[in-house]
Amino acid sequence: MTVDRDVAGELLAALADPTRREILEALAARGEASATTVAAGLPVSRQAVVKHLAVLDAAGLVEARRRGREVRYAVRPERLTAMARWMAAVATEWEARLGAIKQIAESPAPPPP
Repeated sequence: MTVDRDVAGELLAALADPTRREILEALAARGEASATTVAAGLPVSRQAVVKHLAVLDAAGLVEARRRGREVRYAVRPERLTAMARWMAAVATEWEARLGAIKQIAESPAPPPP
């Protein structure tokens, strides 16, 4: 799975909120959980957790499954993996550019004409 710019922006926006990152960490630790269970470990209401989960779901970072009357959420690691690969590629490109700048900066100056 590759990450295009629109998807990258959507994922980064979803991950920009610290509460959403905490929710992802909680779900990753539990495997899956209901909004009520996740909210119990956070300093926000269940309703706030449900809204955050909707953002994470829209970004493809979590998946909701209904079990009877309860909705359980689980992390979708494939989006995070694709994002990590994209970020590593960007980092590699920037490291190459910075290496080239460093080489130019450290090379001896040409003699004056």
